[in-house]
Amino acid sequence: MARDERNIEQSPERPAGESRISIQGLFRDWRGPDPLRGKRLAAPPANAYAEVVGFPGVRLSIEQAEDALKTAADRLAPIRSLIGLDEFNILALSGGAAGGAYGAGVLTGLTKAGRRPDFAIVTGVSTGALIAPMAFLGPAWDDRLTEGYLGGHASELLSFRRLAPALGPSIFKGESLDALVEPFVDEAMIAAVAAEHAKGRRLLIATTNLDNQKASIWDLGAIATRGGPEAVKLFRDVLVASATVPGLFPPKMIEVEAGGQRHQEMHVDGGVAAPLFLMPDALLHWRNLGQRLRRGRVYVIVNTVLDPSPRSTLPGVASIMGRSFETMLRFSYRQALSLAEGFCTRHNLPLSVASIPGDFDGLNMLRFETPVMRKIYDAAETLAMEDKVWTSPALEPTGWRGLFRRPGARPKPEPGATSLDPGADG
Repeated sequence: MARDERNIEQSPERPAGESRISIQGLFRDWRGPDPLRGKRLAAPPANAYAEVVGFPGVRLSIEQAEDALKTAADRLAPIRSLIGLDEFNILALSGGAAGGAYGAGVLTGLTKAGRRPDFAIVTGVSTGALIAPMAFLGPAWDDRLTEGYLGGHASELLSFRRLAPALGPSIFKGESLDALVEPFVDEAMIAAVAAEHAKGRRLLIATTNLDNQKASIWDLGAIATRGGPEAVKLFRDVLVASATVPGLFPPKMIEVEAGGQRHQEMHVDGGVAAPLFLMPDALLHWRNLGQRLRRGRVYVIVNTVLDPSPRSTLPGVASIMGRSFETMLRFSYRQALSLAEGFCTRHNLPLSVASIPGDFDGLNMLRFETPVMRKIYDAAETLAMEDKVWTSPALEPTGWRGLFRRPGARPKPEPGATSLDPGADG
């Protein structure tokens, strides 16, 4: 190998024969004429419209044009009868790694309490993506959901005994996360999701496309409707991609077509783009969406601790980096909730939020230890059964919106909900 192709540089301050690792050397493969050669297919051109090979139309690609927005709205929230009594509930499940045990406990607790809503749309990001299919399919799948978080599978498959080789693309081997998802996503699940999709319900999962630096929204019901082994594989791949924390797991490569050419896209954790979502961004601001959301209610399960936890940060590098990353994540989650609250306020939709109690602050959510996950799960299930799991960012509109509210027209909070707005109780 030529000297300038190595990730080792000769130090001018060291005797001949001695060398040191340089930061520049580690990234030198990007300087060559074809850095992708032998590693992956190139990503689609920037302005090309790419479809997954064999599965056209399974991603929501929404433009700002009025016709495109209407088509997307028809797909997600079709216009319903004015005299109907059916509710239109949306459930958004956030990321949070091992904190996903909280979301699982909330859902099973609601089932046991007899207060689990039927959801027209279920969205998931990261660990929320792994919960989403079972949340979408309902209480009959609670045993599989519980087994996924408390059965010891994550503790075994994501243990430090399964580390990837040094200087690879991730800490854990790629097959670890694949093996975690595979036994829980089978043909029976695909058939069940397809059946619910045919009724007009929607299951949406977000991944982050690192190549174009955008979120991809996948319609898993559309994938399931295709049926067969290839649908099972793509369904699994999307879930794995959405839960692929960069650096912790290797990215998932998705093969696509654009302009008659084969390409690959590199997808990672959906939380890189957004920790949770209600629907594609373009629809959130569409002025004609509100009429489709009559009798709607939004539920958000945040699989992490939201509240700040003031304490003295140690001056070491690791402590500062870890604390900074944690702070960044909490700001990100609170910002996403603020966007959800704004959407609900504009459309007069009640918003109910559940998040991990502050008692669990300080737990490392990247350590998939079954006893810790069981503790989080049990706490969530108890709160849900006691009707104490939901909070509401604003039980009543304030400011100018409240001046034009008809008496009695305010959205009703979820029973048992408490307000996060100190002025909401008058």
